[in-house]
Amino acid sequence: SPHYKDFRERIKIDGQYIPRRRVVEFVARNRAKMEEIQPSFFELCVAMAFDHFAREKVDIAIVEVGLGGRLDSTNVITPLLSVITNISYDHMNMLGNTLPEIAFEKAGIIKPGVPVVIGETHPESAPVFIKKAGEVGAPIVFADQALRAVLKTEMNWESSVFDIYKEREMFLPDLGVQAAGPYLGKNLVTTLQALLLCGGIPRARDHFAQSVRSETSHHSSIREGFKDMKQLTRFQGRWQVIGQNPVILCDSAHNEAGLNQVFAAVQDMPYPQVHIVTGFVNDKDVDKVLPLFPPQARYYFAKADIPRGLEATLLQEKAARFGLEGKAYISVRNALNAARQAAKPEDLILVTGSIFVVAEVI
Repeated sequence: SPHYKDFRERIKIDGQYIPRRRVVEFVARNRAKMEEIQPSFFELCVAMAFDHFAREKVDIAIVEVGLGGRLDSTNVITPLLSVITNISYDHMNMLGNTLPEIAFEKAGIIKPGVPVVIGETHPESAPVFIKKAGEVGAPIVFADQALRAVLKTEMNWESSVFDIYKEREMFLPDLGVQAAGPYLGKNLVTTLQALLLCGGIPRARDHFAQSVRSETSHHSSIREGFKDMKQLTRFQGRWQVIGQNPVILCDSAHNEAGLNQVFAAVQDMPYPQVHIVTGFVNDKDVDKVLPLFPPQARYYFAKADIPRGLEATLLQEKAARFGLEGKAYISVRNALNAARQAAKPEDLILVTGSIFVVAEVI
């Protein structure tokens, strides 16, 4: 959530979207109850996902929270394992204005006795997670303290190779991943730590019996999964190239942590000029993220084609206060076309700022 192109992206089993007929059947079967309860759109999606997973009798379901965690509709389940990736300033109008406040909401998915993996150790959020885990007796592991991913290949658009270290010793050498981008190392470590913990949870271990029969076969399954990640998951929208000469790079990073990583990586690349097509939703505190944007880039401001889209002229005015110069366009497509016309073949065009902006061009 949200989806890029097709609503059914939200609900997948083994990389296959929920069938259209299943969506229609669910709505028809539950229409009277919906009219009575008046659920939010996201609550409806969660109910549909749980219904689909139950009917297909999935072994393992990976359920992503929509917003926060504590009060999220996905939080009705008791999971085998909880995972909190990292904490950044996002959705502050609902989650709080400080990292500890946001972490408190995220920590709501930590359940009594259920192990939790925290992706990133941060001095402001770590004490919140440790306190909550202690209160409910949940074993807690900080992935970045247990594992380390070292990138072996130069940054590219399609794939990466990492050496994974566990407690300073080589754990998984030359792990190929069918994805690239500056965020990947942290996500990889979090994922691997979650998989390792699943091998120690009896109910999960039953489902993973084939892969955990021996460490060798477990490692083989991990390698196979990451090697074919895009086909297996239909992964899209992060560090995705949609054009060449000039390179057109799309990345749906939209909070402080994600944008920082993207801009740091882009600034390390040898492009003479960077052109940035960007837009935001109107409830985003853009004054928090605009200072992160590189002032030397040329800007093409656009309004995403959704009711919540921030007007491009308003974004242009706000950006100018931070030394970001560019023109406003009535659509993302128009903004990208203008960037294409202005860019030289050796330049880079980056489309970022909102999932909804990226969705219009991928």
